[in-house]
Amino acid sequence: MNKTTFSRITGTGSMLPGSPVGNAALIAEHKLDSSDEWIVERTGIRTRHLAAPGVTASDLAVPACRHALEAAGRSAADVDLVIVATSTPDYIFPSTAALLQHKLGIKNGAAAFDLQAVCSGFVYALSVADKLIRSGSHRCALVVGSEIFSRILDWSDRGTCVLFGDGAGAVVLEASDEPGILATALHADGSHNGMLNVPGQIGRGQVTGDPFLRMDGQAVFKFAVKVLADVANEVLDSAGMPAGNLDWLIPHQANVRILSATAKKLQVPAEKCVVTVDRHGNTSAASIPLALDDAVRKGTVKRGDSVLLEGVGGGFTWGAVLLKF
Repeated sequence: MNKTTFSRITGTGSMLPGSPVGNAALIAEHKLDSSDEWIVERTGIRTRHLAAPGVTASDLAVPACRHALEAAGRSAADVDLVIVATSTPDYIFPSTAALLQHKLGIKNGAAAFDLQAVCSGFVYALSVADKLIRSGSHRCALVVGSEIFSRILDWSDRGTCVLFGDGAGAVVLEASDEPGILATALHADGSHNGMLNVPGQIGRGQVTGDPFLRMDGQAVFKFAVKVLADVANEVLDSAGMPAGNLDWLIPHQANVRILSATAKKLQVPAEKCVVTVDRHGNTSAASIPLALDDAVRKGTVKRGDSVLLEGVGGGFTWGAVLLKF
């Protein structure tokens, strides 16, 4: 009888570019009609990191992956799958994952591809990697979220430009005899595409449409709180785990109000909700692995803890992963 294969996170890593940029400095540089108090009160964000000109998503992903591999006790030669969740790829093609594979020195023909689900991207990528490992086709995956959202922001729009930051987070996901990923759920509804998007294109060497991020903040807030609670309950029900048994909730780090409202709906105590948005801003697909690595390296999340990861992003997409760390 064949033994069942599971997948388990064996290492985490992250990368934040440059020094933290505070609200006051951002307001002064871009002459925004805003204040530190206004931003903190409405979003919880105090600082974010911004990549220097010329730095790419794959550049940020390299050290994040190296840290994750070191934590897992693995080398680049062990990796047979690379998935990069990003909405800000280095190029139209080749994929950021292929470029990352090359920069890491992975020369064994490992599969490499990008996944685009915006802020839900890491949850989507982790779910896909889990399925590929469970199928037996792969054994050691690098799952990465890497974003440089500062390149797609309208710096005159105070409602969006203060929200986002740049960064990368990565995990090593390996085949295991013991369950690690306990349940996953992925969803999308394209009818809500107008709430959050970058409605521009490149054609014949020209940008057509609007190349900047646009968002209906109130609509996003209402939608996010509902679907995050729903999808969290979905994976908990699938695994037969009461919300009260959760050790940690790590939501997409978009806005402290969304995090608080989601935890309250799930009846998860605030102290069990990992929060990094105050220091990182919204780093889209990178936010969940950044928060996970931060919590692991601080000793907050420990081996054996039950952790729920969940995200919601433009599309609209949303999803969750329940795991035993």
